[in-house]
Amino acid sequence: MRVVIAEDEALLRQGLALVLEQDGFEVVSAVGTAAELEDAVGEHQPQLVITDIRMPPTFTDEGLVAAHRIRASSPDVAIVVLSQHVQRRYAIELVGTGQGKVGYLLKQRIADVRTFTQDLRRVVRGGTALDPDVVEILLSRAQVLGGGVERLTPRQREVLGYMAEGRSNSWIASAIGFSEKAVVQHTSKIYDALGLAVDADDHRRVLAVLRYLTR
Repeated sequence: MRVVIAEDEALLRQGLALVLEQDGFEVVSAVGTAAELEDAVGEHQPQLVITDIRMPPTFTDEGLVAAHRIRASSPDVAIVVLSQHVQRRYAIELVGTGQGKVGYLLKQRIADVRTFTQDLRRVVRGGTALDPDVVEILLSRAQVLGGGVERLTPRQREVLGYMAEGRSNSWIASAIGFSEKAVVQHTSKIYDALGLAVDADDHRRVLAVLRYLTR
């Protein structure tokens, strides 16, 4: 799997490249600016882009802007933002298209390399990988706007949060200590409350949830 990394901190950039290569990824380019990122994507046609948000020269949103341009020109490329910061506007801009193949993860929350690389592969396959803080921002916004989230029980909100992260029913069942059948019952009630069509495909159900949360 071909990967392009954009990270202005040299040690982190090289460390990330090493971690990915050890897990079977092919890092075709690792660059330090958003402009170099776009050039590298054009040259190497990667399957996955991993980028920070705040990059030179202004350290505001150069990485995110580059990610949007890459998504517009190369929609098949998976985009994962790896940042130290979570902001509602950035989260909504990144996942609000409802197209999948997207992730927003916080650097300081990545404690297990194996889980991280599994998340990356899920994104490339068409899914999502969202940090729980990102999901909570989306859920809080949806609750204020109304439309169904405010009627969910605390347990249903928890399950919905895991769904938005991209987790499967079996993963959710393990996380909350319920049977998978109980999780299915929770998701059915969530679909009813939000007015979403039931769909057994994990990726499509997650995209439906994200479209609802970012509308």
